[in-house]
Amino acid sequence: MSFTVACSSNEKNQVDTQELPEFTLEELAEYDGKEGKPAYIAVDGIIYDVTDVREWKDGQHNGFEAGKDLTEAIKNQSPHGVSKLKNIKAVGKLVD
Repeated sequence: MSFTVACSSNEKNQVDTQELPEFTLEELAEYDGKEGKPAYIAVDGIIYDVTDVREWKDGQHNGFEAGKDLTEAIKNQSPHGVSKLKNIKAVGKLVD
C-alpha cells in the first residue's frame, strides 16, 4: 500500500508504506520530542520523523507539537502545506 501526499497542484510525493511499522495515536504520542525522545508527526496516515528538523526543536513548531496527527493543521493552517514533507523521512503509518 502507498499513500500519495500532494505537495502542490503539479507535484506529488509517493511514500511506500508497505515496509513501515504501524503506530496507533497512543504510540505516536510517545514521540513528542521532549526529554531526548524522537519527534514524529503524522500527516495523511504517514508518520514523519522531524527530530532533526531545526524548526521542530524540542518537538514544537509554530504552536504545534510532535507526537500528534497534524493532518488538519498542516493542510489547512500551515503556510507551506505538505510541501516540506517531501524531504522528511517517513518512519511509519498511522492505524486506528
